[in-house]
Amino acid sequence: MPRDAGRADVLTVLRSATAGEHEQVESTLGLMDPELSRDRLVCVLGRLHAFWRSAEAGLDDWARREPADAASVTWSRRRRAHLFARDLAALDAGDGPAAGPRLPAVEDTDQALGRLYVLEGSTLGGTFISRHLADLPTLGPDVRVGAFSPYGTETGAMWHAYRRAVRRRVAAGGDADRLVGAARDTFAALAAWCAPVAVDA
Repeated sequence: MPRDAGRADVLTVLRSATAGEHEQVESTLGLMDPELSRDRLVCVLGRLHAFWRSAEAGLDDWARREPADAASVTWSRRRRAHLFARDLAALDAGDGPAAGPRLPAVEDTDQALGRLYVLEGSTLGGTFISRHLADLPTLGPDVRVGAFSPYGTETGAMWHAYRRAVRRRVAAGGDADRLVGAARDTFAALAAWCAPVAVDA
């Protein structure tokens, strides 16, 4: 855990502290592979659907306890598990694993924002993934995968709103170390959960 998380810009610390896990997840999923098959995409989507269900369940518990904090980051708009389910249905696939990973409880808003760093950050690279998937001939012309780019043209605005919320929280006395720790824990859990679908598995 970086000891200077409370003094350095928290977004800079988040990015550097999770860089290794981020790269591991991207490499494991291999979604930018030009040879990506429909079956592999279904497998990855199923795995991500189960993970998002687990991650969002913890955030829903937090939102019930801290509704004002949840509203300040528009949590209800940021839920995406249902989008993975919709994509799987469009591909005539099941929902994936029945149960997702067991994630740590989200104890407070610092930890909620740390978990959201992983979930929301995925929308930035997700715009490139969506474009890549749209060009894959294996999917066919009638299938459009939407979970990776849930906000469309508002992706940048939604990310900047999240960043402002994080900086505001830390400036108001939030615990930057807990926030960064939750982000790292979430990334580590995502990497472990996705390991069975690694490209070279």
